[in-house]
Amino acid sequence: MPVEFAQGGPAWLEVLVVAVFGLCVGSFLNVCAYRMPLGESIVSPASRCTTCGRTLSWFDNVPVISWVVLRGRCRTCKTPVSWMYPSVEIITSLVFVLTYLTYGLTLLSLVRVVFACALIVLFITDLQHKILPNAITLPGIIIGFICSFFLPPGWVSSLIGLIVGGGFLWAMAEAYYRLRGQEGLGMGDVKLLAMIGAFLGWKLVLLTLVFASLTGSLAGGLLIASGRGGMKYALPFGTFLAVGALFAATWGEPIADWYFAFYQ
Repeated sequence: MPVEFAQGGPAWLEVLVVAVFGLCVGSFLNVCAYRMPLGESIVSPASRCTTCGRTLSWFDNVPVISWVVLRGRCRTCKTPVSWMYPSVEIITSLVFVLTYLTYGLTLLSLVRVVFACALIVLFITDLQHKILPNAITLPGIIIGFICSFFLPPGWVSSLIGLIVGGGFLWAMAEAYYRLRGQEGLGMGDVKLLAMIGAFLGWKLVLLTLVFASLTGSLAGGLLIASGRGGMKYALPFGTFLAVGALFAATWGEPIADWYFAFYQ
């Protein structure tokens, strides 16, 4: 579905509420992305400095604002706090606002922001640890497919999407392993693309794969050209899949329709 705003424009107070809520959710996503690869609970204990261990006060945990006020450092030990934390909060807020402006306060809007939140966490965990947690991808496949019985893209497209998405990457990984004797893609990537197919359907999962392959190839080429990586450097492909899926979920429908129109 293309991005189309309602006639007369949105109610800006509602947009503000959605934006603030998105910032708060983004703060929680930071917790998930940090703790899940470590096998820690995402609900307890309370947020704390990862260096000195001090539990953060509420005024040190206000999304974006606290980071700016403290100049990106812990109040106690003065250790720098990564810029990624406020960036994730801002990006999550923007995703919430864009989804609201596109779909309004609807069930589809809720499903899309849940999907986007999963992608954001997976982007971070794969970028930092090269891990795509099963605790996100496997339930995501099930949730995406169940939702397709009531919402776009429909269960047939969803089923084809998860089979094609997961199956294609699995076949590539298996072929690479048999030819080279080493793993080229992890099963986490396979499960992630299957989840994307379940939520977005077969057309948009193909668009996601094309987008991720192009951007991944470009990033790999730049690393080689700059001398920071070689032909065997392992790129976190899940990060490119996550970005591609966010792009496809927002702007992919008209692009896919335009392309497939040539074959009709």
